[in-house]
Amino acid sequence: MSDTYILSWDQTGLEACINVTEIEKEEMWNTLKSVESNRTSKVGSILQSLTLRARFNTQRHYEIYAIDIANGIAKEDLESMFNDDPQGSADLIRSRGRQLYSDRAEPNRILIK
Repeated sequence: MSDTYILSWDQTGLEACINVTEIEKEEMWNTLKSVESNRTSKVGSILQSLTLRARFNTQRHYEIYAIDIANGIAKEDLESMFNDDPQGSADLIRSRGRQLYSDRAEPNRILIK
């Protein structure tokens, strides 16, 4: 089994790493417990916020991807991976993830470490 993450980064590095699977599990349990909650999906709201931020800051060339990660790999592991090797991490996510948004102006540009 795997967890789905949404990752957002710009030309300076990783900005957001969100475990979508955990949020969806929480929403499901709240529904089963009949806990009153906002009817809008937290994941949808988060994705909308990330996309709006990217669209209003085009000079930063944001990219937003969704990717399925094997169990045992935590959010902290992904953040550490981006800190240690930002360009390699971005290339890996681009090759294995699903692009949700991209304002990547220069495909060959190297991320600053």
